[in-house]
Amino acid sequence: MEEGITIVLDSGELLSGICGVNDGNLKVIEGSLGGRIAARGNEIRFEGAEAGVRCFKTMIDSLIAAVQEGEIPSPEYVEALAAALIPGGNEPVFRPAEGASQGGGPFRDAMIQIPHGFHRVYPRSKNQAAYIQGMRSRDISFCVGPAGTGKTYLAIAEALRLVLSKKARKLVLTRPVVEAGENLGFLPGDLTQKINPYLRPLYDAMESLIPFEVIRRMEETRAIEIAPLAYMRGRSLNDCVVILDEAQNTTKEQMKMFLTRIGQGARAVVTGDATQIDLPRKTDSGLLHAVEILRTVEGIYFAFLHTADVVRNPLIKKIIQAYDDQEI
Repeated sequence: MEEGITIVLDSGELLSGICGVNDGNLKVIEGSLGGRIAARGNEIRFEGAEAGVRCFKTMIDSLIAAVQEGEIPSPEYVEALAAALIPGGNEPVFRPAEGASQGGGPFRDAMIQIPHGFHRVYPRSKNQAAYIQGMRSRDISFCVGPAGTGKTYLAIAEALRLVLSKKARKLVLTRPVVEAGENLGFLPGDLTQKINPYLRPLYDAMESLIPFEVIRRMEETRAIEIAPLAYMRGRSLNDCVVILDEAQNTTKEQMKMFLTRIGQGARAVVTGDATQIDLPRKTDSGLLHAVEILRTVEGIYFAFLHTADVVRNPLIKKIIQAYDDQEI
């Protein structure tokens, strides 16, 4: 049985902000809730199932609050709201970071606004929202999940926000170098040129978030540093954000070495995919070992993303599920 609800807004301008460019936000809501939406003047009406009506009202209330605060809600933001509200999705316990507002919900609280950035970054699932809040509330955060769940992208976005807003001195990017037939010493070029292929995915994320000119300026002022994990030994990293990517390919010894580099005022984010371990056989993954022994350590945050959190491409979810269904 279909029901309906009509919401009267304060002005047509407010309705326009809610609807988005070419009614793009309304199209996302219709596709998510399965109902029909009609907007005219300063009124918006939804017709659909009872559960859809409840979700629609909650979504509109959130969009109203966003527009009134000067934001321009995007279809991506609306998709995030839908993911949070539609029953049956991944819904972990979400605890806002200390100081976060209570009125906008987890997605607006977890929004990432990067100075000089191309756009605001919104989480696309509750797990992603909790991950962002975890990075903000803990000095050390781990994120484990399959390809396409945004674990590296969100870490880079949050790190750029901190560095470009002068809340951190620099961004340090590192990965374990798991070689396949070639030794770094025999590759051409200086250190940066040798390890560039290993760190290229991190630069891809940065280039999708901020202009290349900003990246180049950060490199010139040494606000960005790239280094293979092996070069971290003996260092103390203070007042910076450190991202260890592809951490599933660290050994236990490398992981311990990395974690003990974190100094005063530093934030560390460790990301990895437990299904893509490239270490030699009989070598334990430092990421899996750390998750096992550090889960109860106060002050460390652990985020676990799943197939439902994949945002890279809808096909990726199906590919990951197909592999999960088979014993490889």
